[in-house]
Amino acid sequence: MNKTELIAAIAAKTGLSKKDADKALAATIETIADTMAAGNKVQLVGFGSFETKTRAAHEGRNPLTKEVMMFPAKTVPVFKAGKALKDKVAK
Repeated sequence: MNKTELIAAIAAKTGLSKKDADKALAATIETIADTMAAGNKVQLVGFGSFETKTRAAHEGRNPLTKEVMMFPAKTVPVFKAGKALKDKVAK
């Protein structure tokens, strides 16, 4: 399912127009991203939680030259599925 199909499905389930469903989806995604960028967690009970984790600095190798490289620490987004979502997918 791509974004256009998701918007159509939201519109069909809620009775909103596709334009309004697009605005609602965009606002939801933007709010989640802004909250995570601020270092906070977004928890949707029954669905899951969106949060950030800090990945430690580590060394790796360039596969072509075998040269050792250092990768700096960075913050990455993480999604943890909730129990209700896990149960629904498992069925």
